[in-house]
Amino acid sequence: MLAWLLRGLRGGRVTTRHPRVPDTPPAGLHASVELRRADGGEPALEGLCPTGAITVDGAGRVRLDRGRCILCGECVRRAGDRFAFADVTFETAARSRAGLVSDSAAHAGAGPPRRTLGERARPLRRSIHVRHIDCGSDGSEEWEIQALWNPHYDIQRLGFFLTNAPRHADILLVTGGVTTPMRAPLMRTWEVMPEPKALVAVGADACSGGLAAATGRIAGGVDRVLPVDVYVPGSPPPPLAILHGLMTAVGLLDSGSAA
Repeated sequence: MLAWLLRGLRGGRVTTRHPRVPDTPPAGLHASVELRRADGGEPALEGLCPTGAITVDGAGRVRLDRGRCILCGECVRRAGDRFAFADVTFETAARSRAGLVSDSAAHAGAGPPRRTLGERARPLRRSIHVRHIDCGSDGSEEWEIQALWNPHYDIQRLGFFLTNAPRHADILLVTGGVTTPMRAPLMRTWEVMPEPKALVAVGADACSGGLAAATGRIAGGVDRVLPVDVYVPGSPPPPLAILHGLMTAVGLLDSGSAA
C-alpha cells in the first residue's frame, strides 16, 4: 500500500481538467474534416467518399456531411485544395442532424432541435446516469466510451455514471447504425427510461449508418428509429468529443458547435 501511495505522489495528478481547462490534443489527431472551398465543384468529387459524405449540386456547390464522414482521409489526399483535416477540436457534437452539414443552407430547412435534457429539467440537481447500448457498432466507439471512466478522463468527477438499468437512466448513449435484431431492444430501452431523458448518437454509424448504410441491413442511423438529441460524429470520436456531446445533452454548456 505504501509503495502505491509513493508512486501516486511521484506521478502527480493524471486526470485531465477538461472542460474547465482545455485539454491539449495529441499531435496528428485527425478528429474532423473541413471543407475549404464550396464553390466550383465537379461531380467527380462525390466519388472520393465511400460513404457519400460529399455531394455536389447542379450549381457546383460542394457539401460535406460530417455525420457520414469516417475520417478515411481519401478526400484530403486526392483533393487537398478543397478538403483538409481540421484544426483539432473536441467540440464536434451537434444538436441537430443538419448541424453536421457544412452547407449553411442545410440549416435553413431543418426543424428546431429537440430540447436538451437540461432545458426540460433545469436546474438538474442530481447525478446523470448513462445507459449505453450497442446497436451494431464495429467496437471502436466502445473503446472510446470506456476510456471516459478511466483515471485520466474520470467522467464521474462531472457527475456522469454508467448504469445497466434503463429505468434509472437519464441519457441513452447509442452506437451503431441499428441492425434489425437491435431495433426492438433499442425501442424498449428508450420507452422504459423515465422523463426527462435524452438520446446521444455516437459515431458515424449511429449518425448516418456509415459504411453499412448502403447494405440495407441497418436502419441507417439512430434517428431513423428514435428522436436524437445530440449527434457526435467521428469514426470513432475521441473520448472528449463524446464528453462534449453528453454535456451538450444535459445543457451544461452552450457551444456554437452544438447548433
